[in-house]
Parts: sequence; C-alpha cells; structure tokens
Amino acid sequence: MWGVGIVLALLAVVGPLAERAHGDFRAHMVGHVLLGMLAPLLLVLATPMTLILRTLPVSQARRLTRLLKSLPMQVITNPLFAAILNIGGLWFLYTTELYGLMQQNMMFHILVHIHVFLAGYLFTMSIIYMEPTPHRLSFTYRSIVLVLAFAAHGILSKYIYAHPPSGISTTQAETGGQIMYYGGDAIELILIFIFCFQWYKNTRPRGVLLQSYGSKEYG
Repeated sequence: MWGVGIVLALLAVVGPLAERAHGDFRAHMVGHVLLGMLAPLLLVLATPMTLILRTLPVSQARRLTRLLKSLPMQVITNPLFAAILNIGGLWFLYTTELYGLMQQNMMFHILVHIHVFLAGYLFTMSIIYMEPTPHRLSFTYRSIVLVLAFAAHGILSKYIYAHPPSGISTTQAETGGQIMYYGGDAIELILIFIFCFQWYKNTRPRGVLLQSYGSKEYG
C-alpha cells in the first residue's frame, strides 16, 4: 500500500498527467483525487509510524513518542483542524485567484501540491486510527467531522461545476467537477467503510461480554 500510494502521488506531480494538468483542468482534477485522497488513504493504511517505532532504537523511539504526545501534534491531528486544512484549503484554492496563480508561479505550484497531499494525509489519519495514538477522540465526534467534511467537498465540486475557476472553460469545469464529485465519492465510501468497521469492532466485544455474563448469571 505504501508503494502504490507513493506511485500515485508521484503520478499527480510528475510525468504526462502532471504536464497535461497545467492546461487541462480535467487532468488537474484527476491529479487532485490521486494526490489529495487516494494516495493519503493508502499511505495511512500502510501504518508507517508503527514501522518507524519498531525500527528505531529505543531511545529515539521514546523521543518520537514524546513528540507524538505533544500539544502541537494533538492540535494538528484533531479531525476538525485537519478538515479545515484539507477542505478549507480546497475552497480557498478553487474560489479565489490562487488556482490561476498556481499555474503561473512554480513556487506556488509546489506549495499547493504539498499542502493538498499533507492535508489529505492528516485528515485521513485523524479519522481512521490505524496506528496507536495518544490522542484518541470518540467515534461520534469523528463521524460528525467526517460527514461535514464530505458534504463540504461535494458542495465544492458542484460549485466548480456551476462557477468555473478563473481561466477555466465551462466544459472543463463541468467535467472536472464531476471527476471531483464521483471520484471523491468512491474514495470516501472506502473511508466510511473502514471507519464504520472500526466502530463496529470497538463496540462488539462489549456486547459479547455482556451477553456471556448474562448467560452465566441467568442460564
């Protein structure tokens, strides 16, 4: 999963797709789905932090653990903060002049792509806990943020469909909006399935224990 995620992220920033994305909004949106949604999901599922902690010497692993428990890490891994960085950043990109500026300035182009990738990774890992984390938040809280974030992402895709970004033709904006909407839906369904499965696993043992206890007491 780590290897495939890295390959998909690279496809979005180098190679034919990346070159075409400079003048074709449809190709740009395919890159957005790969870089900001699918690649982060695969990388999170690869559990890199677990591998790092198992590989590092004990002293360095302890220092890294203290860093993960710090207040700044607690803030940036909060699902609400990560959602604002992720979805809010996309709204800012496509509803302002930033998209046009990104196509004209290489520095902005690089920074925007780094932000899209890191924000997508932070949001994904803050919703589904694939690795041990010292800042576990409730499933209810994360589910509310998840629904709101996906709704905002869907609304943005429809906004792009109806209101093309500066310099983008109506035809390309309509197709790009559809790619963002339906491509995003497909990846969001995977994320929802994993999240709900984790929620089910978290609550199932409690029910099984209660049922077992009841059968012993009243059976």
